[in-house]
Amino acid sequence: MNASQLRQALNDLTGQRDALVAFTQMDGAASLLSINNAMLIPDEGDNLIKLTDGRSEYIIEPERVAWIRIGAETPAITAH
Repeated sequence: MNASQLRQALNDLTGQRDALVAFTQMDGAASLLSINNAMLIPDEGDNLIKLTDGRSEYIIEPERVAWIRIGAETPAITAH
């Protein structure tokens, strides 16, 4: 998967879905990344794929992604 394909696949992450990313060439707990209320950060000109949960930013290397699970949409935690 290249960066463009990964960005397209993650496009539905707007803060209302959880994401679980599995990585190749990593062992144990380091091979999975779980992000609650994941949001894809728009391209900032650095060509990096970044996700956030509102507290941290996660940089995803497209060539290391084995698969991604995107959860069902849930109401935003800031919605009233």
